Amino acid sequence: MLTDETTSPERQREADDKVAAELGIDFGEGDALREAVDLDVSASKFGPFDRPQLGKWLGRPEEFDALVWWRFDRAIRSMEHMHELAKWARAHRKMLVFAEGIGGGGKLVFDFRNPMDPVSELMMTFFAFAAQVEAQSIKERITGAQAALRSMPYRFRGGKPIFGYMTAPMPKEHGGIGRILVPDPVAVRVIERLVRDLLGGVALTDLCTTLNTEGVLSPRDYWADKQGRKMGGKTGGSTGEITVKDRFLWTPKVIRDLLTNPALLGWKMHKGNPMRHADGSPVMATETPILTREEFDAIGKLFADRVTGPQTGQRSDESKLLRVAHCGTCGTRAYHEAARGKNAGNPQADIYKCGARNKGVPCAAPVTIRAVWVEDYVEREFLALVGHIETRKTVITPGYDPGPEIAATLAEFEEHQTQEGRQKSNAARAAWQSRADALDARIAELEKTPARPETREVTATGRTFAHEWADADDHARRRLLLEAGARVDIGKGTPGGWRKLDESRLTFEIRGELDPIIEEWQGLREELTPPARNSRARLAEPAPELVAA
Repeated sequence: MLTDETTSPERQREADDKVAAELGIDFGEGDALREAVDLDVSASKFGPFDRPQLGKWLGRPEEFDALVWWRFDRAIRSMEHMHELAKWARAHRKMLVFAEGIGGGGKLVFDFRNPMDPVSELMMTFFAFAAQVEAQSIKERITGAQAALRSMPYRFRGGKPIFGYMTAPMPKEHGGIGRILVPDPVAVRVIERLVRDLLGGVALTDLCTTLNTEGVLSPRDYWADKQGRKMGGKTGGSTGEITVKDRFLWTPKVIRDLLTNPALLGWKMHKGNPMRHADGSPVMATETPILTREEFDAIGKLFADRVTGPQTGQRSDESKLLRVAHCGTCGTRAYHEAARGKNAGNPQADIYKCGARNKGVPCAAPVTIRAVWVEDYVEREFLALVGHIETRKTVITPGYDPGPEIAATLAEFEEHQTQEGRQKSNAARAAWQSRADALDARIAELEKTPARPETREVTATGRTFAHEWADADDHARRRLLLEAGARVDIGKGTPGGWRKLDESRLTFEIRGELDPIIEEWQGLREELTPPARNSRARLAEPAPELVAA
């Protein structure tokens, strides 16, 4: 039987087959092959009985007489695991065979078929002790190597890079040894889109819906796809249960965690804090960071200020007038509610209703109105007011404020200060002081850095709101309404109002930057309205802008 934590089983099979032939052991063939392959399962962390395939075989001892491993230290690396396996082998009278000993030595055979012979268990104890010592030594060497790699500029220590980066050979100018992080073009395009849309005012939930509808791979699935592995997998539920998903979708949390990770600045991170040089500056993992400090801070501020809205209850995520429709009695948002009962699935029976009750807010006269009525009304009024107006695009160039990085570095410094006086050795006290000095130096450097305000450039698109509305889906139309500052207040219904819309219940207005443009256009329209039939009018003096050049 074969078990190994590596990803190269052919070599182990060859060694096992060789030693099995010497001892007259037959593994079987085809569907009758008796084999356990537990790849990527650490012998240091998981005992033989805890490994997926091997554990099942150990539960069926009547089906085999001998157990063959490639190497001793790949099977057992602790005295505790040795004791469990030896106890099992003695109870079931099995022979344990290792094709190679610790460090590649000759084969080891422990025959527990004679319960009166204690030699096998004694020898296993010696080898298990050696394996445990070697495992601890390996762990210490790996820990030391990882710590050294974290402090090396540009040197990638291995593992899974953050979404947006991939690895490449280290350039010769940086030593040419190991690997470095470089931007992943496909992932960077997704990140640029996230930043652009969020800074452009796209709602976080809308952005997630669009990405998932378009089939854009989430960071977890993107990594699995790049590795040639199956997408989706296990995830923990809200009550601790494990669920299996075919795909991992974009969610507001996924986007927030991604875009607020300082690793996008190209910083090396460890346990949530950046690695730092002696002067306090962050150790870089790449020569080409995906985000500038200005962009990173702008996104951070956006998440700090943004309210994504409620996510529970019967309200539909597809509401066309979310944050546009309000109760005319209490001013609370009105939420879309799909029809239930015999009308379920009929959009003509969907409603908007006052959300005060769900928020714990008192409302003297909560309103309810048929959804299609208020949606059609808003569309008509919105296009009547702004349909002719040309849309504009605002390009924001983020400014720079050292404040956020000062605050983050200060928090790191204060946390470090809590460890003062706990060091027992001179070396530890020197290391503590070195990091304290580095953080202090970085804060002082940032305090000297002047702030720079952001700039906004507004350009015309050549398209009107009517054009944009005609080409948009429900999510994009809602964004147009919100960006324009549209609001509809729904008043209390009247007797018999269920038959048709009483428009006196509705008050539509646009608040914001479009106000002056709308007022100017309405005034111009009144001035240019043709006189009524049989009336008289004359132009006393031509307007300057209408005079031909």
